[in-house]
Amino acid sequence: MILSDTSTDKSLPSNPNHHHDEHSAHPHHHDEESLRRLVNRLSRIEGHIRGIKTMVQENRPCPEVLVQVAAVRGALDRVARIILDEHLTECIARAAKEGNIDTEIKELKEALDRFLP
Repeated sequence: MILSDTSTDKSLPSNPNHHHDEHSAHPHHHDEESLRRLVNRLSRIEGHIRGIKTMVQENRPCPEVLVQVAAVRGALDRVARIILDEHLTECIARAAKEGNIDTEIKELKEALDRFLP
């Protein structure tokens, strides 16, 4: 049940806590394909977590469960990295062009403060 991530896509939609919609100061610049890829990654992670839950319910050996937890953790880290890459290449670059880079950087720092241990 090892989760492997062989996908090489580097495009990604925004952080779900950073809403881009018609009411936001930030226009939506993420294409449907990158959104679809991210949702697919998250669906695979969700399935993997259900698998770990089953392993626990079946009282599988702790080392086996921990290996799977580590795989999910790694997959989530890859999702976060893709989100950050997209944000830096799309949102920060757009903010620099529009002259509101300070606000965008402040929001990114706040998000990273919550994300990083």
